[in-house]
Amino acid sequence: MEQNPLPECSTLPVNPASDCIFRMIVGVTGASGSIYGWRLLEKLHSRPNVELHLILSRAGERTAFLETGKQAADFRALAHCWHPVEDISSPLASGSFRADGMVIAPCSIHTMSSIAAGISSNLMIRAADVTLKQRRPLVLMVRETPLHLGHLRSLTALAEMGAIVAPPVPAFYHRPQTVAELVEDTVDRVLDLLGLAGPETRRWEGPGRASQG
Repeated sequence: MEQNPLPECSTLPVNPASDCIFRMIVGVTGASGSIYGWRLLEKLHSRPNVELHLILSRAGERTAFLETGKQAADFRALAHCWHPVEDISSPLASGSFRADGMVIAPCSIHTMSSIAAGISSNLMIRAADVTLKQRRPLVLMVRETPLHLGHLRSLTALAEMGAIVAPPVPAFYHRPQTVAELVEDTVDRVLDLLGLAGPETRRWEGPGRASQG
């Protein structure tokens, strides 16, 4: 099993303009849409007061390479600490580890269903379960269509548990010109859910009045 030696984890200095660090867990699974996880990591990595913890599944590594050409090392370089998905001894597996939220982007149906059923078979699912039981924000960018009744029942159960189900459904009211703009808007919507939206976030204020911030 691949180990995560202590030097792989770096603790951020407290931002002089703030007395706290927002500690975020980001999971990337094997569902299509690894670009969402990549862009989320990029945007959070640039924030001086955000500490990033990454869980990248084996299937997530494969899909990311097929879709973007990026290696696991590229994803890990954007995090302050990365945790092997098999490492259930990781601090993320305990509710005593202070985290402020978790996003799984993208979230596979396998991972979503396991979280809904409380099956903590790996660190990704355990960390999500801990996030729910500690009443912390859990955002799941579930990437699947169409959905059968079993999927819908699992999603309903997760919503009842307090998870935020946020499928990466693109918006077109800001007239995007590229796929990158569609991805950007979707990621900004997720950051908004966590109270981490940046000044570049585009908002609808009526016809001809879309603004940023």
